[in-house]
Amino acid sequence: MASPVVPARGMRDVLPADKARRDAVLGTIRDTYRRFGFAEIETPAVEPLTRLRSNQGGENESMLFEILRRGLPADEAVLPADAADLALRYDLTVPLTRFYASHAATLPTVFRSLQTGPVWRAERPQKGRYRQFTQVDIDIIGEPGMLAEVDLLVATLSAFADLGMGDDVTLLVNDRRVLTDLLTTAGVAPEHGGEVLVALDKLAKIGPEGVAAEITGKGLADAAAVERLLATTAALRGQSGPDDAPLRDGRIDVAGAGTVDLRDLPAIVHAVRTLLPWARVEFDATLVRGMGYYTGPIFEVAHARSGGSVAGGGRYDGVVGKWLGRDVPAAGFSIGFERIVDLVQVPAPGRRRVALLYGEGTEPVALLQLRRELQDDGADVTLVRAPRKVSGKLFEQLLADGFTHSVEGRPGTPQTGTLRALTPSS
Repeated sequence: MASPVVPARGMRDVLPADKARRDAVLGTIRDTYRRFGFAEIETPAVEPLTRLRSNQGGENESMLFEILRRGLPADEAVLPADAADLALRYDLTVPLTRFYASHAATLPTVFRSLQTGPVWRAERPQKGRYRQFTQVDIDIIGEPGMLAEVDLLVATLSAFADLGMGDDVTLLVNDRRVLTDLLTTAGVAPEHGGEVLVALDKLAKIGPEGVAAEITGKGLADAAAVERLLATTAALRGQSGPDDAPLRDGRIDVAGAGTVDLRDLPAIVHAVRTLLPWARVEFDATLVRGMGYYTGPIFEVAHARSGGSVAGGGRYDGVVGKWLGRDVPAAGFSIGFERIVDLVQVPAPGRRRVALLYGEGTEPVALLQLRRELQDDGADVTLVRAPRKVSGKLFEQLLADGFTHSVEGRPGTPQTGTLRALTPSS
């Protein structure tokens, strides 16, 4: 027996019906972002390894698909560190910042970017997680004020609304500077702040006891500091909405050790709610975001029927300057396309999709003339080879494949009968 022919582990094929669905969802998001004035760009899938390993991508930098250098000597040993010089991108943000640094002279002072495409991470494949997946990003480079954050948030929430998901999503907000102030006030040493945030980010998964054990077990903070930190986050549960104390007062109390200012978060939330009164927005003191390049406000979008976030982003002012040699403010938001595509109720196509059935002996010219007539009438037409005996099973499959109508041809000259609308009972 021949071995099964399948994609590489962690990769997948996309069948026509699924591809049509994905294109419909992506098309809606693109239309929304274009309506908000974001200009679409495209960057290469491959970047220099040194750029992707710039200590800004968090754990993603350990999951790179590296590409061997051309011209490696075949007759001498080469150290692994010297064998590769390129890698597949793990996200769209780092390539965008390189793109901006390359073309800054020809781009607007404030550049609003839209970018879609596949990214690759060599992580352990599991249900719902692939090594190649699609991301959809919008970014604003060159705008230092909260206008950028509000613009990104309103556009992204509007995209979810246009997908019919507006009532199912909640925007979670925080700020990396607020997190730093929280840790300092609680008594965590600055040099351990990053590792403590990694542990805090696991609060929903491993609970307060697990977080405390991880922090104290690694010697990152003493028991009193951990107690203050966890007591603060516990006290904030249920006080997350725009009318609750943190966002209303613009500060949080750190378990008797002092207060932390929420900086621009109350103003950002107020602006979003003014522009989108239906939006659900919450402050989440445990929201961390894993990328090391975030420098200010950070965001995630949670979905009622999803196990995790379906979008995320924030401000990352330090990345572009690393390539350009001068400070450039930047902020961005990424939709987890793979996570939302199955949650969207895709509407029926606006155009008719006709399956033109034909069998053995059908006269080619007459068949194609019939197709042209249907096309001239505004339909998208696909030639479908039909079995000798046409049954309901065929029409069920056509409906599943996204067709709206069918027309049956006959041996000889096809008959131009009335279009047959496909329904679940066809």
